[in-house]
Amino acid sequence: MSQYTPMIQQYLRVKADYEDAFLFFRLGDFYEMFFQDALRASQILEITLTSRDGGSSDRIPMCGVPYHSAKGYIERLIAAGHKVAICEQREDPKQAKGVIKREVVQVITPGTMMEGAGIQEKENHYLACIERTGQELSIAVADVTTGECKTALFTSVDAAVHELAAYGVKEVVTNGQWSEAEIKPIQARLGAVISVEEMSDAAPFRSLLSALTEDLTIQATARLYHYLHRTQKRSLDHLQAAEPYEIRDYMNIDYFSKRNLELTETIRSKGKKGSLLWLLDETKTAMGGRLLKQWIDRPLLNEQDINRRLGIVEKLLASYFEREELREQLKEVYDLERLAGRVAFGNVNARDLVQLKKSLGQIPLLAGGLKQMNEAELTKLADSLDPCTELFDQLDQALIEDPPIGVKEGGMIRDGFHAQLDEYRDAARNGKQWIAELEKQERDKTGIKSLKIGYNRIFGYYIEVTKANLALLEEGRYERKQTLANCERFVTPELKEKETLILEANDQMMELEYGLFSQLREQVKAFIPRLQRLARMVSEIDVLQCFAAVSEARRFVRPSFSANGIMHIEGGRHPVVEKVMDAQGFVPNDCQMEEGRNVLLITGPNMSGKSTYMRQTALIAILAQIGCYVPADKAVLPVFDQIFTRIGAADDLVSGQSTFMVEMLEAKHAIVSATDRSLILFDEIGRGTSTYDGMALAQAMIEYIHTQIGAKTLFSTHYHELTVLDETLPHMQNVHVTAAEQEGKVVFLHKVKDGAADKSYGIHVAQLAGLPDSVIKRADEILQSFESKELKTAPVQADVISEGQLSFFEEKPAVKPAKKDQSSILSKLLNYDIMEMTPMEAMNTLYALQKEAKK
Repeated sequence: MSQYTPMIQQYLRVKADYEDAFLFFRLGDFYEMFFQDALRASQILEITLTSRDGGSSDRIPMCGVPYHSAKGYIERLIAAGHKVAICEQREDPKQAKGVIKREVVQVITPGTMMEGAGIQEKENHYLACIERTGQELSIAVADVTTGECKTALFTSVDAAVHELAAYGVKEVVTNGQWSEAEIKPIQARLGAVISVEEMSDAAPFRSLLSALTEDLTIQATARLYHYLHRTQKRSLDHLQAAEPYEIRDYMNIDYFSKRNLELTETIRSKGKKGSLLWLLDETKTAMGGRLLKQWIDRPLLNEQDINRRLGIVEKLLASYFEREELREQLKEVYDLERLAGRVAFGNVNARDLVQLKKSLGQIPLLAGGLKQMNEAELTKLADSLDPCTELFDQLDQALIEDPPIGVKEGGMIRDGFHAQLDEYRDAARNGKQWIAELEKQERDKTGIKSLKIGYNRIFGYYIEVTKANLALLEEGRYERKQTLANCERFVTPELKEKETLILEANDQMMELEYGLFSQLREQVKAFIPRLQRLARMVSEIDVLQCFAAVSEARRFVRPSFSANGIMHIEGGRHPVVEKVMDAQGFVPNDCQMEEGRNVLLITGPNMSGKSTYMRQTALIAILAQIGCYVPADKAVLPVFDQIFTRIGAADDLVSGQSTFMVEMLEAKHAIVSATDRSLILFDEIGRGTSTYDGMALAQAMIEYIHTQIGAKTLFSTHYHELTVLDETLPHMQNVHVTAAEQEGKVVFLHKVKDGAADKSYGIHVAQLAGLPDSVIKRADEILQSFESKELKTAPVQADVISEGQLSFFEEKPAVKPAKKDQSSILSKLLNYDIMEMTPMEAMNTLYALQKEAKK
């Protein structure tokens, strides 16, 4: 350290405590970075890398960003997955003796961003902590922008990580005791920054942890709160008490199923457009938009709670004019949750508080509109709305309607609010009037029409005269203050005297007004819990009116629920596909699963709509259980406890898993976890491996689900051989998606009917895709050849397939082959024309030869 200058030594001491962050070291009007920080930041931010003398023999790499525009650079570093420690000057440079005192005032991380481009208005921004003891794990998630915190227990790392993925966490805090081999898959899976917090003492946060009873959830949440306080280094009064929840209290939709069903984002673009959330989001407030996403992620299981929401939606649907007025009023409600966070954080400005006042002004109107509908639940909601009248009055009396953005520039407080402030303002205003009068007098006295009185922060007030008119000035009365190229600036005794009075009044006015605003901000802090409760009520109203608006526009109907597991959907539609197709028209379909019918085996050509049919069934169930009407003519549904899907195919390159392995893992998760109250969607299971492997696996899964689980299951397949299973599985039924041939071309009818499909139409689909005619023609010839030969070939029994299955691993033969008669087997093998065989004929021949060789 001794080789460096005192300032660089100071930098290195601070940096030692924040090695995992870029240190923004304040030097005058710049944040500077040195050493490795400078090298890395200059590349990421694309700014100039320079160097400076730091006392050592080698120059020190350095780069910097202006203080006034640092926000954008910080956001870019955070978006790239880094942290930024803000180190400020803590004393006046003019009064400092030696090196100016500096200290870190905040560490900004991906999970603790309060504002900026990375914060989406209708999305939560979660930070998480994961804690482990033996086989039990706990997660705690918090959104520092809104103050909400939730925690839950899990019995496996996979389950905990799936939950964190559903939250879309940006950063995960651990105790630092996880091995690199354990952390890397979690980091890769979530795409989140991993941070370490050693403190987990619950004592400082007892009030926030009062609802928690499990030691592990207390420890995880306390660690999370410690991390927030250590990094933010300021008041976090908006943090709400941690809320424990049980996964089994809501419909469980794992990460894969949420992705496959495109609930909140699409598979292809990872964007909102095209998802169920996109279709439903007619919310008018940011709070409502966030709550809507939370409801989609966690459909209800309690039928009474579901029907409460449906009842409110029904009343809102019947009250068109009142609902439209409600929607207009909600447009004027500001984001109360995040505003409360900014108040606690100390970065709220006067415009924010005016928005708060306007929002509170809408609350009595909202309550009145809800009561007009004469519905018990809506009246309860109206009575729960707290207009915070005292706060509204304070803000209304204190602030002007259109204050400036800055809080230290003045011009925020109303005239008449504070007597001393009014006196200062009067002095400043009168002083400026006096200046204007003096300018007129000086022009008259000197005859210089271009003479003017100006002001700047360095020289104060001055009289400016062009050089051509200097001879007209009275000698001895004007004192030269500044010489410019084309003019001279002067002061007079009268101007100096008035300047002192005006500037003192301005300074005192600014200081007093900022003090009054700070007091007002502190008064608002006391209302934070009430504002947060109000935000929850307003957001619930917003989501329910959104359900009503969408249900009316998209012709949704109210679902009912069956106690005996019956699923009876008439004219069901995929809501998103229907909206996208719009004028082209969507073909609705029924889904009938009476008592005792649990499995639908769906066959039909590609592109006929099998996957859409399966997805729409799941979406109808989810919509019903979040309390929304559903896209159907009629819907009677069970209350599903879980939904599992295996739809689509994709490699998991991060974990090095093939398409087939991903398919098997997702299928295993469904089969192991499902109950007789679950809904399973399996789309073409087994297509990622050989025909016989795939067919055998598909049949085994159908039999297991049918016999052992009893879950409602939609199973689509191209293995037409499986359609005979309805003869041995009494709770299974064949259905197919229809298609027709016209002049050699296939026409998809998209209609689901009972029975099995009789044809695959694969070549027709390839033709629609635009494959060259020569390829289509040759494929048709080969297909006819295969079909004609297969008619002459005896069908292969299931036990034959099993016995003839090739193994991955070397096995010892069960029976030692005899050495005699091998010449006849070899002779037969040499006489076969393998190139003329179909795959089925080759399999039969190989099996026969092997059987003969074993004798």
